[in-house]
Amino acid sequence: MALAAITGGTGFLGRYIVAALHRAGFGVRMLVRQDSVHPLLADLRPELVLGDLHDDAALARLVTGADVIIHAAGLIKARDRAQFFAVNEGGSARVGRAVAAHAPGARLLVISSQAATQPHLSHYAASKRAGEVAAIAAYGGDDWCIVRPPAIYGPWDRETLSLFKAAAGPVVPVLGGRDARLAMIQVDDAAAAIAALAAPGGPCGQSFGLCDGVTGGYDWTNILDCAADALGHRAARVRVPVLLLRAIGLGGSITAALTGKAVMLTLPKTREITHADWSLASQQMPPESLWKPRVGLREGFAGAAKWYRDHRWI
Repeated sequence: MALAAITGGTGFLGRYIVAALHRAGFGVRMLVRQDSVHPLLADLRPELVLGDLHDDAALARLVTGADVIIHAAGLIKARDRAQFFAVNEGGSARVGRAVAAHAPGARLLVISSQAATQPHLSHYAASKRAGEVAAIAAYGGDDWCIVRPPAIYGPWDRETLSLFKAAAGPVVPVLGGRDARLAMIQVDDAAAAIAALAAPGGPCGQSFGLCDGVTGGYDWTNILDCAADALGHRAARVRVPVLLLRAIGLGGSITAALTGKAVMLTLPKTREITHADWSLASQQMPPESLWKPRVGLREGFAGAAKWYRDHRWI
């Protein structure tokens, strides 16, 4: 049985990756801060290595003997640019060095973000691009892939939950521009793609985007219509002016600077939100012989909304 070692396996996407690897026949070893088991992984019994991205000894234990290393850990919010880079670039470099030193024949998958294609937009986007470069440079081998998922949604996701909560209320704010396009993917599909790319003998030295098959992405009307249909409720829609959104983001940046706490909506983050084109080209997708998306936005949103309601999140 091939062994997959993963960082970030306790995160939203990471838990689904672990489950997808198990279904694909991999043994799984996870880097974790504490010995706790999420309901999604309760029956899988992965091997656990206690530590984090700053612990070189733990990273050595994680990767030794592994056939593939999947680096999915990283920050999506931070107090400042330095904190983003310390983890998303510095942690990626440590993973690459650990693989080079302790598992030089292993395959390396770096799970990045579509934001990395536009590193000028935000500290997060720049740190994800820097993390890709750092991991591959430190690894030094040829058997690597970079995967850049777009917006991911599904059961257990707290980020998209805010969209559904707003859509369930009397008024839903529309943050993006009228012509903005967003690629989307349901979390099971994203995890299945990563598990397929993890298989020995897969594509090498390439970067792949992911989406649900609609490479041109969706506009906000499409997204909110699907959310409304999933909830059986149509809220009034109010477009948030860009200047107001950036003022709110500036407030978030000031709060982070004054308190030292990580804040999601900062001024740089608003540039990501208002970016007009988060689509991708069909040639950026993994080969269809390897993986095809199965869940469309309407079906995926319906499943997510049902899960949120069944678990009383909305």
